[in-house]
Amino acid sequence: MPREIVTLECTEARKEGKPVSRYLTSRNKKLQQEKIEMKKYNPFLRRRTLHREIK
Repeated sequence: MPREIVTLECTEARKEGKPVSRYLTSRNKKLQQEKIEMKKYNPFLRRRTLHREIK
């Protein structure tokens, strides 16, 4: 199965001492080998922040 489910975690929340937000998404392992970075909404900070893939 080429698609895998990955977790995206906020990169800015820990710096500000707030809870981190996490999102689940999928990616195609064969076409995209590097880690995913997306701008997603963080409800604790009430703005869009950069979310990176974690293990």
